[in-house]
Amino acid sequence: MEIRECLNELFVQLFRDILIIEEKALKRGEHQNLTINDIHVIDAIGEEEPKNMSSVAKALQVTTGTLTISVNSLVKKGYVDRVRSEEDRRVVLVSLTEAGLRAHRAHKQFHEQMIGRIAGRLNPDESEVLAGALTDMIQFFKEQMQG
Repeated sequence: MEIRECLNELFVQLFRDILIIEEKALKRGEHQNLTINDIHVIDAIGEEEPKNMSSVAKALQVTTGTLTISVNSLVKKGYVDRVRSEEDRRVVLVSLTEAGLRAHRAHKQFHEQMIGRIAGRLNPDESEVLAGALTDMIQFFKEQMQG
């Protein structure tokens, strides 16, 4: 099999499996009630100070209304806190609860293990080539979304 065909098959398989694999990894831990969408929202909120809903929605490339549905679910599940800003009562701020912080750290650890598996096989030059190729792929996808 030629390298282009092999790469195509690998990327198709990776894209097909990655969300399923991540969700299965979540289901093995303490956060079995989370979906992969939930974990992406948790990741976008992050561990720093509370963020406003607009900035989280922008990071996820979704509408504030779509984010509100996810945040409502995460509040009910006990992973996210939501409060109105003291300075501007129209602004809603979200932050992670202790359970949310644990879920975020567990997901981060999964990613660290995944990258460790890949990086452990590559020398620094190969890692740089892989990073460049993946950056080009992301740029390709962004261009496809715009046009």
